[in-house]
Amino acid sequence: MRSLGDLANAVPGSRLIGDPRTIATSLVYDSRDVSQGAIFVALRGGYVNGHAFVDRALAQGAVAVVVDHPLKVAVPQIVVQDTRRDLATIADAFYSQPSRELTVIGITGTDGKTTTSYILDHILRQGGLRTGMIGTVSVRIGDETVDHETRQTTPESADIQRLLRAMVAANVDTAILEATSHGLDLHRLDHVAFAIGVVTNITQEHLEHHKTIEAYWRAKARLFEVVSNEAGVAVVNLDDAGARSVLPYATNCRQLLTYSTKDQSADLFASVQESGLSGSRATLRHAGQEFALDLPLVGAFNVSNALAAIGAAMARGVALADAIDAVNSVPQVPGRMTAITQGQPFGVMVDYAHTPESLEKVLRLLRTAIGTGRLIAVFGSAGERDTVKRPIQGAVAAEIADIVVVTNEDPRYEDAASIVDAIADGAVAAGARDGETLFRIVERRDAIAKAIDLARPGDAILLAGKGHERSIIWNGEKLPWDEAQVARELLAERGWTTV
Repeated sequence: MRSLGDLANAVPGSRLIGDPRTIATSLVYDSRDVSQGAIFVALRGGYVNGHAFVDRALAQGAVAVVVDHPLKVAVPQIVVQDTRRDLATIADAFYSQPSRELTVIGITGTDGKTTTSYILDHILRQGGLRTGMIGTVSVRIGDETVDHETRQTTPESADIQRLLRAMVAANVDTAILEATSHGLDLHRLDHVAFAIGVVTNITQEHLEHHKTIEAYWRAKARLFEVVSNEAGVAVVNLDDAGARSVLPYATNCRQLLTYSTKDQSADLFASVQESGLSGSRATLRHAGQEFALDLPLVGAFNVSNALAAIGAAMARGVALADAIDAVNSVPQVPGRMTAITQGQPFGVMVDYAHTPESLEKVLRLLRTAIGTGRLIAVFGSAGERDTVKRPIQGAVAAEIADIVVVTNEDPRYEDAASIVDAIADGAVAAGARDGETLFRIVERRDAIAKAIDLARPGDAILLAGKGHERSIIWNGEKLPWDEAQVARELLAERGWTTV
């Protein structure tokens, strides 16, 4: 509980209209979640303006509102310049600055955030620390895990501060947050006192929001502006140009740890000897010492993710040898290169790859692994997101896979067929032929069925883009979806049921 006066005082330049002694028992930005005693913050979003829902919030029991212009309401109001930006400040005050009672690790990057988070979490827990996680797949507070369907890797600031306070209450000592460019740019992570910041890579993504790749890089670099610089540690991938672009913003950190699988000058350097569907073996070098890395995750690219996690664990105080021992037993990450096996004579893999770079990495891995078999790729591209990447995805798939099946991913309010055509046009430009090596099938279940029907013994099917997600967003609805389950059902319909 907090008084309105205390919350208003936390926001520079705010104006309080009404009784400052008013007590708010909860902080809410969605009018549907308002209950008696809440303070409702009216956010301006891409689809709706929260100010239009103030009356509903009041009818449901809100005792105060936060708005960006004075309203004619019967309850106190805090008037601020930008409700989304200032929500972060209010939330930090409402929940009594919980991040300052935790060691908070932020992981940003186009690809690899979730895998790095899971590897790091495993290392820290093996090392005796009590952790919490907020990310793409789930939220975990200590031993309690909640799979979430907000579809925001980085939730709104009020949710983040509430979850961090819950972590403190559950005696968590270390919180791992996936820090997206949207989260950083839209103030969701303002006032989170990061102790460690990790950058995996920064490639092609979210240009619908950032407009240019340079602006996207800049948004990612904001992680190091919110890291507690004098005490903070930066962990950066030297193999990626986008990741290297953040280095100037990390100069005020107490320590910089770099990692690489190519540049031997990196603090953590791994030389990969073997990589395949069973995992990777590498030699890790640090400060003149060598260690054997036996990573059970699929793909050499996960060696890089493991190095990022090891660097963050070292910054948290875990001994390098202990971190490596933990990495060598890390479990499978949900929705990442998950094999669906029901006795069929061809491979089916489910993966979250949804950028040109991640799609290329996974396809090349499978291309090498299956030898003479054919590679069939099924994927789409999200609606109302980076449109530039769509033909690039199509071209990448056409160049590596033998058969490309383009389908929907999350059309949102866009025309799904138009998205499919934009991807397919890129595939055609790269040599794919409609009806022969390229199929345009809007319904995702039908697309997966087509791939299964095309598959021969020894082939491999990659189902990319959905991974762990449990819905498809289409025309404002979240339609239930489980990619792995759909694949199992379609295989069973064709007689393959042996697990």
